[in-house]
Amino acid sequence: MKGLRILLVEDEFIILVMLEDMLAELGCELAGSASRLSDALAIVPHSAIDAAVLDINLGADTVYPLAEALAAQNVPIVFSTGYGLVGISDAWKSRPILQKPYQLDQLAAALTAATAARSS
Repeated sequence: MKGLRILLVEDEFIILVMLEDMLAELGCELAGSASRLSDALAIVPHSAIDAAVLDINLGADTVYPLAEALAAQNVPIVFSTGYGLVGISDAWKSRPILQKPYQLDQLAAALTAATAARSS
């Protein structure tokens, strides 16, 4: 995972900081981070993104418009949620999903699965 550029979208500040640290520990680089959908959408056209970790619910918004933009660019996506599969739209359930709270090894496994799916 060393050098993978990850877009991180999470609306809880403490979780966002924790995930930034986890990604750094995995050797990833931050392509960008955002806590609001509009900010995340603004990052996509201007950044080289190898994969994304996306919180499903961002306050009043869901992350699906961003997921669609990333999928159109063939960017691997990992979804993060506290609601399990129930909280994920059927169209996206085939993507790796992290159930909050999760650990470093679970994040690594999800990113590995997402990036492996793209290269196969």
